[in-house]
Amino acid sequence: MQTAAEIAIAFLPILFFLLFMKVMDSYQLVKIKQVATAIMIGFSAAFAAIFVNSGLISHLEIDIVSFSRYVAPVSEEILKILFILYLIRARKVGFMVDAAILGFAVGAGFAIIENIYYMNMLTDAGLLTWFVRGFGTAIMHGGTVAIAAVISKDLSDRKEWPDLLIFMPGLFAAIVLHAAFNMFILPPLTSALLILLFLPPIFIMIFKQSEQNTRNWLGTGLDSDMEILRLLMAGNISETRLGQYLSSIQNKFTPAIVGDIICYLRIYLELSIKAKGILIMKESGFDLPPDPEIEAQFSELNYLEKQIGKTGKLAMQPLLKLNNTDLWQLSMMQKNQSSGKDQSI
Repeated sequence: MQTAAEIAIAFLPILFFLLFMKVMDSYQLVKIKQVATAIMIGFSAAFAAIFVNSGLISHLEIDIVSFSRYVAPVSEEILKILFILYLIRARKVGFMVDAAILGFAVGAGFAIIENIYYMNMLTDAGLLTWFVRGFGTAIMHGGTVAIAAVISKDLSDRKEWPDLLIFMPGLFAAIVLHAAFNMFILPPLTSALLILLFLPPIFIMIFKQSEQNTRNWLGTGLDSDMEILRLLMAGNISETRLGQYLSSIQNKFTPAIVGDIICYLRIYLELSIKAKGILIMKESGFDLPPDPEIEAQFSELNYLEKQIGKTGKLAMQPLLKLNNTDLWQLSMMQKNQSSGKDQSI
C-alpha cells in the first residue's frame, strides 16, 4: 500500500504543471472542458499503449530494458500525438500556446494511467521512486507531447512542408527526448531535477513567443481586414488592386456568383475583425457579451459558401490570404457565440 505522500508525489506534479501552463495563457482560449477531454484522450492512449507494448514485446522477443529504450518511445509518442494531429488538421487550435496546453494535457492523462499501473506493479517501491516518476517521468510524458504539438502547429501555420510531413519533425523530437530520458544516461533523480529546472523556462519562452506572434497577427491582420472592408463598403474599388482582381475573375463566374463572392468577403471580414477584437479584449481581461448578429452572419456565410462552390472559394483566397489561424478564429467565434447563448438560456 502506498502512503498518501507517495500518491501525492506521483500524481500532483503533472496536474500542477498543467495548471501552471493554463494560468500562463494570457488569452485563455483553451477551455477547461477541452483540457478535460485531452486528459481523457491521454487515458485512452495509455490503455492502448499497454496492449500495444505487450504485443510488441511478445512479437519482437526483446528484453524489457531494450524495449523501454528503443521501442516504447516510438509506440507511446505516436499514440499520444494522434489527438493533437487531429486538432491541428481540423483547425481546432489557433495558436502554439493552445497546442502546447492540450498536448501537455494528453501527456498528463497518459502519465496518470501509467503511474496507476506501476503502483499496482511496484507495491514495495519507496518515496524516491515515486518522486522520480511524479516529477520526472510524468512531466516528461506531458512535455514531449507539448513540444511535438508546438513544432507541428508552427509548421502547419507556415505551410512550408507538405501536409503529410508537417508532423514528422515534432514526432521525431518527442521520440528522441523520450528515448534519451529512458536511456538513464544520468541517474533518474538527476534527470527528474533537470526536467524541473529546464522545462518551465522552455515553456515560458514558448508562451512569450506565441503571444508576441499573436499580437503581431492581431495588429497586421486587423489593419488589413479593416482596409479591405473599407474599400468594399465604399463601393469605389475599381481602381484598386482588389477591384482589378475582382474584374479579372468576372469572366470565370456568372454575375450572380461574383456578387456572392463580394458579399462573402464583406461578411468574412466583419467576422474576422470581431474575432480579433474579442482576442484583444480577452488579453485586457474583458469578456464581451454574445453578439446576436454573429449567428445570422455565420448562417449567411454558410449559404454563400454553398452558392460560390469550391472554385469560387479558391478564387477568394488571394483576397483573404486564408491560413489556419484565420479559419480557426471564425470557428472560435462560432463556439463562443454558441456557449454564450447556452449560458444566457
